[in-house]
Amino acid sequence: MSSSHPGGGYRGARVGRSIGIGLMRSLYRTRVLGAWRLPAQGPAILAVNHSHFVDGPLLLGTAPRPVHFLIKKEAFVGPLGSFLRGIGQLSVDRSGADRTAVSSALRILADGQVLGIFPEGTRGDGDFSSLRSGLAYFAVRSGAPVVPVAVLGTAGRSSRLVPAVPPLRSRVDIVFGDPFDAGDGSTRRTRTALDEATVRIQRRLTEHLADALTKTGR
Repeated sequence: MSSSHPGGGYRGARVGRSIGIGLMRSLYRTRVLGAWRLPAQGPAILAVNHSHFVDGPLLLGTAPRPVHFLIKKEAFVGPLGSFLRGIGQLSVDRSGADRTAVSSALRILADGQVLGIFPEGTRGDGDFSSLRSGLAYFAVRSGAPVVPVAVLGTAGRSSRLVPAVPPLRSRVDIVFGDPFDAGDGSTRRTRTALDEATVRIQRRLTEHLADALTKTGR
């Protein structure tokens, strides 16, 4: 498995997955549904709703394959930045077109690995109501299938011991959806094509979130 892209590469992402598994098992009662839907090999893009900073670490531990997440550059400060790079995560400047981040992400997909994206761009309501076009670009450019993921149970509550995180040992549901092709079957990469792909992606992600809420009884 190639690890030619910047950071800790595939080996680092494997370490990150091990750390995520430890967090998942020790801090929360995590229920994972449909993880088998992530293709066992080849490139794939995890599109994850985002309402709390623990969503990423939990995904690292619940996805059946190592994941390289695009994470805002503001998180890459001091020792934390070195740690994130060491476990194969990618820094992205959200203020403009970050060519380095784009190249690294496309290289990960070209290597047949898994790219993780929070398509809302930042933490919010976690309902996929506002998607950026980056996810569509990566999906259309690489041809990799998009796998929707709903993280439920991390928002709106705080631990009394550590207010910055959800209550320890609380239940968190992580629901993987069916992979889908974001493109229209053509090789178009025009702005119109990306806008159309973004609309398709948003519809599929919103449908998956509604289905996940029903399945988990939330």
